Amino acid sequence: MAVIKLLVVDDHPVFRRGVHDVLSLEEGLEVVAEAASGEAALEVMRRLRPDVALVDVNLPDLNGHDVVRRARQEGLPTRIVLLTAYDDEAQQRQALAEGAAAYCSKEVPPAWLAEVIRHVAAGRYVVEKQVMDAAARAAWLDAQRAMLPLSPREMEVLQLLAQGMSNKGIARKLGISEQTVKNHVTAILRKLQLEDRTQAAVYALQHGWVRMA
Repeated sequence: MAVIKLLVVDDHPVFRRGVHDVLSLEEGLEVVAEAASGEAALEVMRRLRPDVALVDVNLPDLNGHDVVRRARQEGLPTRIVLLTAYDDEAQQRQALAEGAAAYCSKEVPPAWLAEVIRHVAAGRYVVEKQVMDAAARAAWLDAQRAMLPLSPREMEVLQLLAQGMSNKGIARKLGISEQTVKNHVTAILRKLQLEDRTQAAVYALQHGWVRMA
């Protein structure tokens, strides 16, 4: 059986080392690199082409979703597992819609994380305890869209809004017009039945979509 080469990405050295040590005990898994930021992770993916990358959702530069989008845009073959301290359906949907192969809590037992990695390396997708092939992933995303009101782009805008960014700053970050950002904010408030940006920021924090600096 071919060895699955892994990249571990987290801005906390102790967590990275813990994951490295735990996965090194698993047969058929090899941690070939670690990274502390999204940009560093992408550089490792370009250079080493690991099979699977474990990427923290909250990183100091690019967040995990940014890493997924950039990796897919560049056509990098590494399959990405997003790791999070929160377990949120909207984030799960956004992750898989953007191209992540799995969305996994940091609290999972090491044995299950190893299984997730093996499933992902084999071309499958994993959310919680669900293991899906490409067709099942598409059906799951369709079902999630019916239940969760925000589009992936609206989720991006909400996350940046909750971090305190202005419409102009969000527009620059996402490469869209300021008017488009305003339209997204209006849609977010309407869909979530909120009154203003402050309520939207609180909502995002309560649901674990952003973290306080």
